[in-house]
Amino acid sequence: MGEKSNLPLFETKSAKNRFIFGLYTLSIFISICFILYFRILHLPVSKTAEKLAWLGAFFSELWFAFYWFLTIVIRWNPSYRHTFKDRLSQRYGEVFPGLDVFVCTADPVIEPPTMVVSTKMSIYLSDDGGSDLTFYALLEASRFSRKWLPFCREFNVEPRSPEAYFRKAVEPLNDSIWSEEWCSMKNSYEDMKKQIETVAELGRIPEDIRKQHKGFLEWDTVSSQRDHQTILQIVIDGRDPMALDNEGQPLPTLVYLAREKRPQYNHHFKAGAMNALIRVSSRISNAPIILNVDCDMYSNNADSVRDVLCFFMDEENGDEIGFVQFPQNFDNLTTNDLYSSSFNVLNKVELHGMDDNGGTSALGAFIGERQCSFGGL
Repeated sequence: MGEKSNLPLFETKSAKNRFIFGLYTLSIFISICFILYFRILHLPVSKTAEKLAWLGAFFSELWFAFYWFLTIVIRWNPSYRHTFKDRLSQRYGEVFPGLDVFVCTADPVIEPPTMVVSTKMSIYLSDDGGSDLTFYALLEASRFSRKWLPFCREFNVEPRSPEAYFRKAVEPLNDSIWSEEWCSMKNSYEDMKKQIETVAELGRIPEDIRKQHKGFLEWDTVSSQRDHQTILQIVIDGRDPMALDNEGQPLPTLVYLAREKRPQYNHHFKAGAMNALIRVSSRISNAPIILNVDCDMYSNNADSVRDVLCFFMDEENGDEIGFVQFPQNFDNLTTNDLYSSSFNVLNKVELHGMDDNGGTSALGAFIGERQCSFGGL
């Protein structure tokens, strides 16, 4: 065990078999040199129109060469990182630092409330739209989580987003007990989803629902989405020993925040939302690590948090890492990916290439970060 404790929690490997890529790069470089040589050799000497056309073509080719050079620098030697979650468990057991999940949403129409509740159940939700419909969706999600979380643990459900899971999963007909619970859970989720969508279509919260939680009283003094006081509601307080799921396991903290907005002040969009979430979370959970996701995203792997911890808790190199960027993939792509929404080149080449050149860029969502890295936000 003493020997294992010295092993790294992640490793970094450079890409192999780069000889073919080197030949490809050399061929493009020679081609660019020939093009530039051709342009200089055929420099027009008389007509103004010809000179302008020549200059246009020449500077276009120079710009292409410059852009190509930048992409080659990024793609020249990509590095790939692999985590060892088994070593993490052996070394620390289940004693891990706290993690706050920040989810940002801005518009209950563009980003429907049902999309918000399918992201994660352990969240600090920043609602820049200041919508009571989003708050209602969060209340329904908190009730559903009491039976969804035990279901996930018992049957090892992946992904943990109920919308994504039930869209792809097939009813397990070979196991009667699992099939019964599976159908019951799916019906519960569909009922919750239908209730939220019905209220969203209505456009307001009915009086009988408003009486269920005192938090709805906050919207009695809201002027508009751009002019309202701070609305902060702790829907589930993880510090409360009575905050338990249906199997008696503790529930994570669930917080709703609509930060104060006034029309005469700049609210700085998502950066401002992140600052507000940090201030709120510092008084509630104050976790040293933050997972930042958008409301229309979900993790397809419940162990992604452990991947983040492998980087931050590595004794030798962990202190050198400020954030961990996960690749972003999209569902419902066209058959031939006509709009290049799969981001294959970005996810499989360029992010890894930037990682070898000092670190990848932050894409704005699904980032594991140290809280101290937000000091200059």
